Amino acid sequence: MSGTTDVAEVTDGNFEAEVIGAELPVLVEFTADWCPPCRQMGPVLGALAAEQAGRLKVVQLDVDTNPATTNAYKVLSMPTFLVFRDGEPVKAMVGARPKRRLLEELSDVL
Repeated sequence: MSGTTDVAEVTDGNFEAEVIGAELPVLVEFTADWCPPCRQMGPVLGALAAEQAGRLKVVQLDVDTNPATTNAYKVLSMPTFLVFRDGEPVKAMVGARPKRRLLEELSDVL
């Protein structure tokens, strides 16, 4: 059931609709294919998306193919995680982390 299939990909073109306009809080992973820690986070994010369905939307944005959004939020390191609530970024985290730690860090926005 879990896995990266639960994590939608967003783009410069649909970021506004999928993230800014979302009713739920949204965790966005700014990622890249060439980033080993990003690949390591795939199963973690998939499990998180499955477990938090209805409470948190989890999406990924490829920084190489979506430079406008990446630059707009001044993302320089991968993976960077931004949490959006009501269309605004409310939390930022940089670097891979275990699911338990990620959940602890998200507790104030869930």
